[in-house]
Parts: sequence; C-alpha cells; structure tokens
Amino acid sequence: MKRLVLGLCGLLVLGALALGGAYIWAEQGIRRAVAPPGAPPVEFAVVKGTTGKALGPQLVLRGLISDARLWRWHLRRRGAFAPKAGRHLVSPSMTMSEISAALESPPLPDDVPFVVIEGWRLRDTDEALAAAKLIKPGAYLEAASHPERFTAPFPLPKGTLEGYLYPETYGVIPGEFDVEDLVQRQLNTFAERFYLPRKEALSRAGRSLHDVVVMASMLEREEPLPTQRAVVSGILWKRIDKGFPLGVDATSRYELEEWNDRKAFLKRLRDTSDPWNTRHRKGLPPGPIGSPTVASLEAALEPQANEFWYYLHDAQRRLHPSRNAEEHEALRRKYNVY
Repeated sequence: MKRLVLGLCGLLVLGALALGGAYIWAEQGIRRAVAPPGAPPVEFAVVKGTTGKALGPQLVLRGLISDARLWRWHLRRRGAFAPKAGRHLVSPSMTMSEISAALESPPLPDDVPFVVIEGWRLRDTDEALAAAKLIKPGAYLEAASHPERFTAPFPLPKGTLEGYLYPETYGVIPGEFDVEDLVQRQLNTFAERFYLPRKEALSRAGRSLHDVVVMASMLEREEPLPTQRAVVSGILWKRIDKGFPLGVDATSRYELEEWNDRKAFLKRLRDTSDPWNTRHRKGLPPGPIGSPTVASLEAALEPQANEFWYYLHDAQRRLHPSRNAEEHEALRRKYNVY
C-alpha cells in the first residue's frame, strides 16, 4: 500500500512537472515572434465567418506563427476575439498578441488607386481605364457624352463633360467598378474644389463657367508653372476681348488620336478650316481641351492684368512674355522657337 501511494505521488509530481513545463512552453511561445524585429509585413486575408481558432493553421501556413496549439492557448488566455473580415498587414515579427490585435483592426481598403492625370482628355482617361481592365474601350467616353445622366450644382454642358471631370486619384474596386459612379465622383470633386468655393466670384466674373473651363483647359496645357498661369490667362483673355486669334497650338492637338503625334499636329496647324485651330480662328475653341486643375481654373477666373500681348516658352519651358509683335519675333529668334 505504501508503495502504491508513493507511486501515485510520483505520478502526480511528474504530471505537475509536465503541466508546468507545458505552461511555460505555451507562455513563452505566445510571447515569442517567429522572426526577428523588422521582418516585412505580409497580407493576410480573413474570410468572412472564419472563427478565431480556424485562423491558427492558416497563420502557420503563412509563416506568421509557429504552432496552431499556441494560437489556441493565446485565444483562451485572451478571451474575446473578433477578427474583421478582409485583408490585413501582419508581420512575422509580431507576437500573437500583436497579430490578434492587427486582425481585429479595420482591414485594408478593397479599392486600388486610379490616377486621372492633369490635362487628360476624356479619350486619355478612357484608354487608361481600359488598360487597367476596368472598362471596355469606349465605356467612359460614352458615359461622359451623356451629361443628362449626372447631377451637379452648376449647369452641365451639352454634348460631353470634357473639362468638368476633375483630375485626381480615385479609389476604385476592380470587379465592382461602375464607370458612371466615377464620372459622378469627378463632377462632385470639381464642385467641391472649385465651383462651390468660387461661386460668388464666378457670378461677378462677367464670363460664363463654361468659358472659364475652356480657358483653364488651355492654361493647363500651355503653362507648366501654376504660378505663371494667371499671366498667360491675362494675355489670352485680352486677345479674345480685342478680337485677336489666341494662337494656342495645344488646341490643334485636341482631336489627335495621339497628343504628341507631331506629323498630324503640323497638318492640323495648316488647316485653316479646323475649328480647333486658334492660330487662324478668333475666340475660344469649341470646347475644353482637357481636364484642368484648380490652379488653372483659378487663373482663368482671375487673370493677371499685364502689358503683354504675346508669349513663348524656351527649351527649358520658361515663360517669356512680350508687349508687341517686334519683341515677340526677337524672342523667337533668341530662343529658336518657331
């Protein structure tokens, strides 16, 4: 009987030692990351409806934890755990406590950035959307050619929304992309960035919103420095008011399939019947030639009064205004601009 008692005591001691060892192993394991500090994060997806325990084997497969049993112990010790469905950035340098906190935080957004470049035409944006496999070619152009489908706090133009679709980086969700939603968001951005803050100034400007947009679209292409656009705007509005041709060559590029197609551009410059040829046609071109930014819209709305009638840019794209044709010709010879 004494031996039996001693044996049971020995087993209890061994069991206690084993339990103690397991406890120490588990406690140390949940506090120890599988990689040293500085390991790059990886994207880990939590599928909707997945339980906390079910995430253990997945975390092991991704090399984020060493043992699913330790993960279960961590959850038992932690208590409530509510991972959020979606994509999360998790690093193997994190402890289990840090990993579980990361999985409970808001997931990464599902959208990806799509950039509409300043000055782009509708056709340029359409091509970029098609290249990103967000639309079939022509879908954006088609949507932007029906202003009546959209709403804005200002009168929408007839024909197309060229010039009114603000250039910016927009978050889009591949697979759920709605081209008309993008167009409406661009109109909203135009209103928020320019129209609403400058509504009162527009009412006093003596020019229509559409004329301001047309001018701004030319300034976006004509003058690379936003700080100089008000100077160019002053020159161009003065030429319009006095009945002089604008001479903005960018307008002759508007209908080209490729903006930088020099051969086609030179042919357009020689075409005196082209309504977009502002070397020969007086007044504004038939419409905007691209998407202007706030800097260009502001410059078109508030031109800088000056003594100049002409301007050109040298090879470094520096602006050189002139007061008369003689000064302009002298600058052309000086900078070899023809």
